[in-house]
Amino acid sequence: MSLQTLSRGLRVLEIVAEKEEGLTIAEIAEALGVHRAIAYRLVSTLEEHLLVSRSRAGRISLGGGIVALASRVEPQLRARVRPHLQDLAERTGATAFFCVGHGSECVAVQVAEPEGMLLGVSYRVGSRHPLSRGAAGLAIAALRQEQDEDTDALKTVRRDGYAVTRGELQAGAVGVAAPIRAPQGADLHLEACVGVVALQDLDIDRAAEASCDCARRIAENVGGD
Repeated sequence: MSLQTLSRGLRVLEIVAEKEEGLTIAEIAEALGVHRAIAYRLVSTLEEHLLVSRSRAGRISLGGGIVALASRVEPQLRARVRPHLQDLAERTGATAFFCVGHGSECVAVQVAEPEGMLLGVSYRVGSRHPLSRGAAGLAIAALRQEQDEDTDALKTVRRDGYAVTRGELQAGAVGVAAPIRAPQGADLHLEACVGVVALQDLDIDRAAEASCDCARRIAENVGGD
């Protein structure tokens, strides 16, 4: 029973995070398929730990406790990813990036550039774009459940194991990205990808191979313990 309660509590956080305007207790109960009294107890417990907050109108949103947790997790995640990302940049001679999914968008969490690079594509940490655009967006979208309306480009990513786009986010730029998939049996729940972006002289085959290898090593490093 306690595991089911924990699972439901985590699910509350997930569904609340998807709605910027927040949710009511009734809406949470409906999404979970439980009685309102159960949803109320779950929300109250999360509220005690500052993981959700309740507005005067009774709408539930993520609380400040989530920000505090994220601020501790992100440095750990970046520290594990950094050496792999720098290695990817050196292997391809291009700007390497690590991105995560956030709702319908892709967010750049970390960027690395090869030593001595004179001219590269600007990719700022914190920049975001729709999952439907850019190699990183498509790579993350490929991790999600298949839908009838999936585009041919997304189907190609699932088939090939990596995404390639040209000029979608910046004129003349070519992007390659590989989704980070959890190793079999690993406890890793992360919508993320790794890849590179450069101007038109990027070696696609080499970049794809290096990105897929980097994605595999990051998955093993992050989810392996």
